[in-house]
Amino acid sequence: MPTLAVNKRARYDYEISGIYEAGIVLFGYEVKSIKTGHISLKGSYVTIKSNNNSPEMYLTNAFIPLYKKATTIDSYDSERPRKLLLKKKQITHLIGKKQEQGLTLVPIKIYTKHNLIKLEFGIGRGKKKYDKRQTIKKRDVERQMRTLIKHR
Repeated sequence: MPTLAVNKRARYDYEISGIYEAGIVLFGYEVKSIKTGHISLKGSYVTIKSNNNSPEMYLTNAFIPLYKKATTIDSYDSERPRKLLLKKKQITHLIGKKQEQGLTLVPIKIYTKHNLIKLEFGIGRGKKKYDKRQTIKKRDVERQMRTLIKHR
């Protein structure tokens, strides 16, 4: 599974408790753009919208620029909401989880699986500033331990 894009801030800003996988509805030129590595998940999130009593999930604010070799499309919006493909049972489960206070759906990475583009997202709770400091301190201690072991 080659990874095409990673949201580096996801695990830093959020405490991820559950990870899910979903397909994405894309245009052909968006697929080509993503497979060439032109996508940014920075600042993106997953939203839930109800259409005719059936909830749907969307990847919002993900930046996918127009494929360079495609013909120019006047009405192309590079940050448009893109529908996620999940089963109805999974969506209702995620709606229940999201209604808990402080939980949000955070995109983690985009990758290919059997020639299909998949989104990995998680249920996250926002970290406080002191939690982020603890994460940085833990990472620094682990880095120092690796260097000490390497030099022995």
